[in-house]
Amino acid sequence: MEILVGIFLALGIAFSSTMIGFDKDRSFYPVIMIVISLIYVLFATMGDSSQTLIVEIGIAIVFQGIAVSGYKSSLWLVVLALAAHGIWDIFHGHFINNTGMPIWWPGFCSAYDITAALYLSWLLVSLANSAEADAKESVGT
Repeated sequence: MEILVGIFLALGIAFSSTMIGFDKDRSFYPVIMIVISLIYVLFATMGDSSQTLIVEIGIAIVFQGIAVSGYKSSLWLVVLALAAHGIWDIFHGHFINNTGMPIWWPGFCSAYDITAALYLSWLLVSLANSAEADAKESVGT
């Protein structure tokens, strides 16, 4: 159930953000990635383990660095970060004992992250195809 909720929530946020125009700003998806990266830090804080908190902060910094790099260079890096975080969600519990994390979180977050990565990929390809069509059209006039 958590996987379906993650997929539908990601699609709902993605489609509504496109309809509203939030994702016209290139910072939109990098900011989402930064927020996503901090949720495990929140869970570590709730779990009350300093060691887990330090590890989760370190991992969050890596994902945040990729998100900022993607903002500054190519949003394809943000796609990579979202997809990688979705994969990380699947394996997270095998490497880190974060007692503050709900049992359903990995499935939900993985589904959300991968769906968001796929949507952003589609958006980037659509924009590239639209720009290419516009360029061909302006050359032909």
